[in-house]
Amino acid sequence: MREIVLDIETTGLDYKKGDKIIEVACVELVNHVTTNNCLQFYCSTNKIIDEKTQSVHGLTNSFLNKFQTFAEQAQKLIDFIKNDTLIIHNADFDLGFINNEIKLMGLAPIDNKFIDTVLLARKKLNTRIANLDYLCRRFSIDLSTRKIHGALLDCNLLSKVYLELLGGQQTSLDLIKSSNNNITSSKKDSTKKIKTHKIKVSPKEIEQHKMHVKSIKTPLWLKFEY
Repeated sequence: MREIVLDIETTGLDYKKGDKIIEVACVELVNHVTTNNCLQFYCSTNKIIDEKTQSVHGLTNSFLNKFQTFAEQAQKLIDFIKNDTLIIHNADFDLGFINNEIKLMGLAPIDNKFIDTVLLARKKLNTRIANLDYLCRRFSIDLSTRKIHGALLDCNLLSKVYLELLGGQQTSLDLIKSSNNNITSSKKDSTKKIKTHKIKVSPKEIEQHKMHVKSIKTPLWLKFEY
């Protein structure tokens, strides 16, 4: 299953007032796990970026002037996301900007299925606060590199938050498929004598196992009573 984490940076908060997209980033997930496949590009714009907005993402008009406009690069985004589900933090904002720019190009809007992680977080965590910084801190995700907002950085952080909202790294374990693949013995085979081999485990390996178990958040086995 392919999903795309998507984020943008803009000149302001309202495309209806002429604000424009100045950075786009996408990170590919396959079965909820990030791959090495990503997309990122900056966009030049005639819209002047004020100092307050610059302080959020650090992007200036002088820096952006060397890049093509969004319209000149939009096809890269369309080709990358294909028809796959989009994972977006505050989807109305990002898709509103993207589809406004695409509409100005005379193209059909993006209508991919999407998951809004703001809404997902509020539902899963029963919390009103659901900004990316808060969610990263809640799930102990390293924020040390996020001095300013950046679309690609935020995509990578959001991919980790999204995985935690789905239940953590345990969701990537396809135990049923693994079990089915290993069931090859027939009734006749089950009568054969099974050879076992004792494996010696060192004290260091035992300690490493204990540390790993402690690091697992909300393990599945705690959800069941015996």
